[in-house]
Amino acid sequence: MTSPLIERLTIELGYPELDCDTVDEFTARHESCVLFFTEDPKAFQESNDVAVILPELVGAFDGRLVAAVVSRDAERILMKRYGITAWPTLVFLRHGAYLGAISRVQDWDYYLERIEAILAARPGKPPGVGIPVEGSAAPGGCTGSCQ
Repeated sequence: MTSPLIERLTIELGYPELDCDTVDEFTARHESCVLFFTEDPKAFQESNDVAVILPELVGAFDGRLVAAVVSRDAERILMKRYGITAWPTLVFLRHGAYLGAISRVQDWDYYLERIEAILAARPGKPPGVGIPVEGSAAPGGCTGSCQ
């Protein structure tokens, strides 16, 4: 389920809709990008608000930020990669490396200050989701699907 406001981002504004096969290539080639995780806008109505705010944020950062929408099919897989625990969420990356995230609707001034700080930050590891699992790991430290 999507909404006209989210569809506007991809159809009218040309934001790419990324899936598990396209996200890495897209994020790697951009200095700074933001991925919009919407979830179901019927269940999370703030997603429609963020869909209106996102183009304004991209404009406010005057070419320093490229936006994309994460496809609904890929959200549940990619949310684990970026430590997303709330909807909607904007995830910020530099050449594919994690910089930070902002969840839910925020005040305009908060967006501006927080995004400026995120863009100035060094890339780091996304926050973890869930309970860490201990045990025998395969070479490379992965006990299952490495997404």
